[in-house]
Amino acid sequence: MTGDRSAGAGRPLPIALLIPGQGAQHPRMAASLYGAVPSFTRTMDEAFELMGPRGPHVRAQWLAERPPPEFDDVTVAQPLLYAVGYALGRTLVDRCGRPDALLGHSAGEMVAGALAEVFDFADGMRLMMERLPELAATEPGGMLAVAASVRDVEPLLGGDVHLAAVNAPRQLLLAGAEAPLRRAMSRLRADGRTVRRVPARQAFHSPLVEAASAQAGDRWTGVTLRPPAVRLYSAYDAAPLTAERACDPSFWIGQPARTVRFAGALDRLLDDGDHLLVETGPGQSLTMLARRHPRVAAGRSQVIAMSPDRRGDGAERDAVRSATERVLTRR
Repeated sequence: MTGDRSAGAGRPLPIALLIPGQGAQHPRMAASLYGAVPSFTRTMDEAFELMGPRGPHVRAQWLAERPPPEFDDVTVAQPLLYAVGYALGRTLVDRCGRPDALLGHSAGEMVAGALAEVFDFADGMRLMMERLPELAATEPGGMLAVAASVRDVEPLLGGDVHLAAVNAPRQLLLAGAEAPLRRAMSRLRADGRTVRRVPARQAFHSPLVEAASAQAGDRWTGVTLRPPAVRLYSAYDAAPLTAERACDPSFWIGQPARTVRFAGALDRLLDDGDHLLVETGPGQSLTMLARRHPRVAAGRSQVIAMSPDRRGDGAERDAVRSATERVLTRR
């Protein structure tokens, strides 16, 4: 679109992909694209093959109208999020060319790493699948989405409840084992806070998964890591990923236990220049966060999504078509 111009520059806005992670999954996410969009279909078929013996099981859960509760477990949700996020991103890249920047949230940073060619998609899937048993065996717990600032929740932190993500100045995720998390939810509600459970059965981005993440570290031995071919912003560092950092296995190994600083990373991305932000994953969780950013609210940067805000086969295909046309016409 001719209106997609950076403020005062008269040039089309550069493209930045936003890629969601754990918690964004939902039944049949992007499933209507399977068999209808060749690039997406090829990538998903490759993904299920890379999953090995679990591939048919994960595929069946993905395509089920009402999957069992296991769907939100790390053993199903994370490989599916990695596959769907990469397949949507690959579809956009195949049609529109390489983006100018990438920013992933949680497991979405693994997708961003693969799209930026830091590691091969196949290596990323293998590493994700191989760490799942350790992560699944961690103490049962979960995550809470809270409408509050970090200062507001400080009295809850430092013991059994941990700051998992800062998504916006007043949009946080907390993580912990089941009992402490239930107590935290009750206290937050008593204080008048808006709080809800996130679809996750493990306490990601907290010390509860640190040992499990470290145990899986040896599997990165021999994986070829390269400097990003696209500017890659890390939601863990809230800054662009340097070549040295990208090529350090310990950076990737420790991610499941580290706090996600998505708000700071998005600030840095838009401080570096206005962009057309394209969410390439299921749902519109990052789109909603980005719309509230001052630069987007002021019309300097813009945001669109490759998935609809409602479920439905036709809506999914329309969303991909609309996003692709928007990106193509602004180049």
